[in-house]
Amino acid sequence: MTREQIEAILKTSQGKQDKEGAYGLPEGSSVSLHIAHDGATLSCQKVDSIRFEGELLYAKSAKQTVALVTSDVFAVVLEGAGSAPARRPAGF
Repeated sequence: MTREQIEAILKTSQGKQDKEGAYGLPEGSSVSLHIAHDGATLSCQKVDSIRFEGELLYAKSAKQTVALVTSDVFAVVLEGAGSAPARRPAGF
């Protein structure tokens, strides 16, 4: 993915940029990033904020900060307040 694509997804989830340029997510929501490089895959879950610096993306969660190359991200999953509630069929 490109930086512009990821930023568009973050804006869809009501992500707001702070004074340092990091996208923070609304309370109760988070993002999961799926990354692949040379056949190896990685998933960064429960990310609270994302900051771009050149080709690097810094994903910060409550426990860690991960730096990765933006072009290695192939999927972004929105969770929580910014996503639609699950639909349940009648009778369940």
